Amino acid sequence: MDRTDSIAGKGLSRRKFVALSAGVAALAGASSLVACSPQQQVTSKVDHKAPQDLEEGATWVTAACWHNCGGRCLNKALVKDGVVLRQKTDDTREDDPDNPQQRACQRGRAQRMQVFGADRLKYPMKRKNWSPENPNGRLRGEDEWERISWDEAYELVATEIKRIYDTHGPESVFVLGGSELPRVFQLLGGYTPRWGQVSWGAWPDAYQMIMGSSGYIADAPDRLTLRKQKLIILWGANPANSSAGNPTYNYLQAKKAGAKFICVDPRYNETAEALEAQWIPVRPSTDTALILGMIHHIISEGLHDKEYLDMYTVGFDKDHMPAADYAEYKYAPMERNEFTYNAQQIDPSENFYDYVMGEGIYAADGPKTPEWASEICGVDAELIKSFAREYATTKPASIMAGGAPARINEGECLPHAMLTLGMVCGQIGRDGGSVSANMHNSASNGGAALVSGGGAGVGTKLPANPFPQKQYAMNNGQMWNAVLNGIHDHYGEAYPVNIQMIYQGMGGALNQRQAMTQGIEAHKKVEFVLCMNYVFNTSAKYSDVVLPVTTEWERPGTLLTGNRDILIYAQNVTSPMYEAKSDQEIAIGIAEKLGFAAADVYDIDETQQLFNKLKGCTVVGSDGATKEPLLTITADDIAKMGVTGEAQEGKITLAEFTEKGIYQVERSDGDVYTNIPFAKFIADPAANPVKTASGKFEIHCQSLSNYISHVGFSTKDPLPKYERITEGYEDGVENKRPYQLLTQHYQRRSHHVFDNVNWLREAWPQELWINADDARALGISTDDPVKLSSPYGTVVRPAFVTERIMPKTIGLGEGAWAELDDNGIDLAGATNTLSSPVPTGQGHTGFNSNNCLIEKYNGTLDPDCEWPQRIIFE
Repeated sequence: MDRTDSIAGKGLSRRKFVALSAGVAALAGASSLVACSPQQQVTSKVDHKAPQDLEEGATWVTAACWHNCGGRCLNKALVKDGVVLRQKTDDTREDDPDNPQQRACQRGRAQRMQVFGADRLKYPMKRKNWSPENPNGRLRGEDEWERISWDEAYELVATEIKRIYDTHGPESVFVLGGSELPRVFQLLGGYTPRWGQVSWGAWPDAYQMIMGSSGYIADAPDRLTLRKQKLIILWGANPANSSAGNPTYNYLQAKKAGAKFICVDPRYNETAEALEAQWIPVRPSTDTALILGMIHHIISEGLHDKEYLDMYTVGFDKDHMPAADYAEYKYAPMERNEFTYNAQQIDPSENFYDYVMGEGIYAADGPKTPEWASEICGVDAELIKSFAREYATTKPASIMAGGAPARINEGECLPHAMLTLGMVCGQIGRDGGSVSANMHNSASNGGAALVSGGGAGVGTKLPANPFPQKQYAMNNGQMWNAVLNGIHDHYGEAYPVNIQMIYQGMGGALNQRQAMTQGIEAHKKVEFVLCMNYVFNTSAKYSDVVLPVTTEWERPGTLLTGNRDILIYAQNVTSPMYEAKSDQEIAIGIAEKLGFAAADVYDIDETQQLFNKLKGCTVVGSDGATKEPLLTITADDIAKMGVTGEAQEGKITLAEFTEKGIYQVERSDGDVYTNIPFAKFIADPAANPVKTASGKFEIHCQSLSNYISHVGFSTKDPLPKYERITEGYEDGVENKRPYQLLTQHYQRRSHHVFDNVNWLREAWPQELWINADDARALGISTDDPVKLSSPYGTVVRPAFVTERIMPKTIGLGEGAWAELDDNGIDLAGATNTLSSPVPTGQGHTGFNSNNCLIEKYNGTLDPDCEWPQRIIFE
């Protein structure tokens, strides 16, 4: 029986039963599971005859849930003498749809299992067989570990950093993540950084050049305006998994208000299930073909909005092509080289109408009919037609895209085509209608933040890192090749590279970037690998020296931005665990061994930085535009924190903010905080042009085409054409690797974070989703171990057989901590064991274009919740 079917006719799937049972068990045991630091683990004589209130004198403290899901929900920890007795979530207000509570998900509720887990990194440590004279790099990932003191660690790390800078130069130091220690590297002359879009796929540069806005995730209706949409299309979006918290709840309110939901996704995902959405399954990396088939049908039926296209866009037909007389267009993404596009004469025959209809110079290519699209994307042609008709005639409608469909090689065609679909139907900017990558902390609630934290106020002036502006910065898709082979491409030119030190601060780039097996080889090649983390993740495992850091629960406090309505003030929960220190403390300790003063790195301490952030908090005022101080801060507040600063008046007191731990802007229908993207442009395009080269939405976007050529990894036509994707559907058929890997956000993790928490491992096993027909043909049943292989690596995981995934598509949750056996097979199922090192387009990551083979595995595989934890020192 498919596990999505009900158990014993009770309407509850086994999957849900396991998950809910784990959650209930966790809550039932919450009051008895006491978490404390080792210094607080003491025994005392207890009179068992007298009942005791263990919570007497305990205080609820707002505890950070700081990971990168975008939810940033409210967590509270009940603390007594530094001991966490239990957790709860938001009860600071009555819950209602207009102003809901910010409730935590299962990950947030398991947070204390991270902070107080037995697998916390406890002490500074080095590999037993590593030394500066003989790195023994081949033993990385296999070696034993030795505990060292902090003074030894500082001396060893500082000496090795100095040696590498003196011998190989600053460009030989490669920083994968973390911002604290790189400040020391800047004092030494700089370092080689990495670059490239990951979560957003191909959306950022494409959206900005096509639409003239940087709001690729925020240019969507706010959650109250969302209720006025008649049709909402979730295109590869699954916030129930990826942005847990309120997004799915907000969508439910829109559904109750009458909106219909359609889910376009290779998988019938959890959000679609909650919303009872219509499912249109599509092959990974083929969404552009589906969209072009829709547009062809819309035009053929005369359903396109010609007036809108003529007024607000360029490039649709030969009479509305971009002019050649506008000023030059400059674009400077991130820290990389500035790109300038000088307007050029465009041949009118290169228009979108002729392309999609197969006319003019495109006659030989043929029309992009629904039947043509169906052969590529796997969606029935009649369904494409009905879908197209429904979107064109239902107004207002919004397309809320996730990042997944555009996380493909040569992915710029997807956002370009999707935006063009919105333009063809006149949906963008009217009555809140939009097309955007509405995900992360903007999921279901578009618009700029209404309440924001201030800056840390660090005044130390550091020398600029010279290398991002030169040829040294390495793209995610090529960095491992560059380390191994000593050469990399930068804007179309090849440059030598000599990386001898890899540094990974907080994060896990080795596990989370493409071609991880190649990354492991790169780690084994260099002279020194340094990692700072609080758990022994994949990056730490393949390092030489690992320094234990504190979590946010052990620091003075922080401000967390979640959805646009809220700001969370997370505070210190407990003292540092074991010998852990903050990243800033460690950076200063290393700097001092190198001869610098603490003030050369940070001129103020972390408590003063926290105060500066609090003092700088702002909230949008009653006019919907002006930012006003959020907090009233008194001289007593300043003295209590032991910092310097000036008192001020604000909307609420610091004491109230501290007690509640959250500020939430009150919303009501039609208020001044309503977000309708591009409303001013739609009202008067001449007076309010968008910031594209032409001042209009660009169906023909020559600047984007030129920019992609400038980056040098691949090319893109100025029109939103369907391009055969490297390692996409057609490549898989041709190369006889017909299964496409879909890397999905998963409920047990936020990317790679929480994968060590057994509560979550038990509730959500790392399963490999396979279509029931494919499984039947291969003789695979649910829970059978199966082997999935690509040219880059192999994983083994238990199968989950279901009809909720497209045939020839394999679903696997991203972020599992890799566990390679003696044959190099990853038994944990880390998706980047399989992914390809292919830099394309704007330098984004093509996780979802990946051809694989699948077969039954002959060995055995224990449930990963039963695997031993990565505990280095008991």
